[in-house]
Amino acid sequence: MADPAAPSSVSPQQVIALVDDDRNILTTVSIALQAEGFATRVYSDGETALKALLENPPDLAVCDIKMPRMDGLELLQKLRAKSALPLIFLTSKDEEPDEALGLAMGADDYIAKPFSQRLLIARIRAILRRAELVRSEAEAEPAEPEAAATIQRGRLEMDPTRHRVNWGGKPVSLTVTEFLILEALALRPGVIKSRNQLMDAAYSDDVFVDDRTIDSHIKRLRRKFRAVDPQFGAIETLYGAGYSFADG
Repeated sequence: MADPAAPSSVSPQQVIALVDDDRNILTTVSIALQAEGFATRVYSDGETALKALLENPPDLAVCDIKMPRMDGLELLQKLRAKSALPLIFLTSKDEEPDEALGLAMGADDYIAKPFSQRLLIARIRAILRRAELVRSEAEAEPAEPEAAATIQRGRLEMDPTRHRVNWGGKPVSLTVTEFLILEALALRPGVIKSRNQLMDAAYSDDVFVDDRTIDSHIKRLRRKFRAVDPQFGAIETLYGAGYSFADG
């Protein structure tokens, strides 16, 4: 397996936006990313960053939650109204409710301060690779009829080629991470997937996440489906074992 920190796997065109009111974090993370082959743009407040992210989108944004003028949660809410730009939150250990809210609002991941720059870079790479895969599949001419690529499970319809999800005919907007977790469950309905198995499906290479991250993604998935169907209960929990998808 290739070293996730190897700079040769990174295209010089990949741009990472850093949004944090801590100048030390902006400087040190920017230097680390540039050393790995990324281009960086830095912003010290959410309001300035939001305008730039919409007008000249980077490939991914890394954003602090607590900031002046506009905090990270408000920035994400306004960003998601117009863009599916991948975003990772930086959080403090005492910000667990904000982490859950951020994931529910559409953040792709979070990492707690103080953090390992190597871990942050690995997560950035993993999310960028998944986003690029989705874009490539959406742009490619399908080799088979569209119906052959579609996953149909009861009221759920997933199109991996176009990264589209419908529930009972109604569209549900998912992030790349959410889509991969749901796909892993839906491919084998009724089979219990452990948190570790879902981590393997959603996070590649040496990207480490804890159980709470997977649980937060599951909660966010349920919330999104219940927005179109309040009776949604297809993602089931077996406490101590994991999750499964019921297509009945």
